[in-house]
Amino acid sequence: MRSSRSFPVPCLALVTDRTLCPDAPLWEKVAQAVAGGCNLVQLREKDLPAADLLALAQRLQQALRQAQGGRALFLVNDRLDVALAAAADGIHLPEAGLPVVEARRIVGRDLIVGRAVHSAAEALRAQEEGADYVQVGTIYPTRSHPNAVPAGPGLIQEMARQVRIPILAVGGITAENVGEVMRAGAAGVAVISAILAAASPQEAAAALWLAIQSTWAEAPRL
Repeated sequence: MRSSRSFPVPCLALVTDRTLCPDAPLWEKVAQAVAGGCNLVQLREKDLPAADLLALAQRLQQALRQAQGGRALFLVNDRLDVALAAAADGIHLPEAGLPVVEARRIVGRDLIVGRAVHSAAEALRAQEEGADYVQVGTIYPTRSHPNAVPAGPGLIQEMARQVRIPILAVGGITAENVGEVMRAGAAGVAVISAILAAASPQEAAAALWLAIQSTWAEAPRL
């Protein structure tokens, strides 16, 4: 069983990190990113307690409704209770989070369910348990996970040969290398600093979205 909601393909997902926004509220930068082409936003602020995370989720949803340039799906990382309370579009499960099958049992087809994976075997398991997409990384070196060994786009190729659900690449993705992961079989990418640390989140998102679209025609289909 999968969600009745449509998952955007190709996908440019923004994963939040409010520590990268010292000069403006997180929701303002998220809205700018959506205006530039992001079509999915994942709220990931692991240090916040549930009440504060819910308040931030609601503020981000308000900003997304007001953003120019199109609608973006809104997902919450790990906290299924907050995702339900905020009426989010979905939940992104980290590797050590709830099993996909348990999350799907709770939400039925009402929410998108995604899973972070690091191997083709994990991706297949997530697919079998009802995940709507998998997010795989770390693909390139990244400051958000400095000790992770980059897997490279070869892991995307391996997964794309075995799974039917969309694969999002994460970790060190930029406008310069996004074409490489798309051609390897990714259905999109998830980024943090490439957008939130940019002087203009809208321009950074637009550059990534243009690069994704320009290689989408060449990318292997699911």
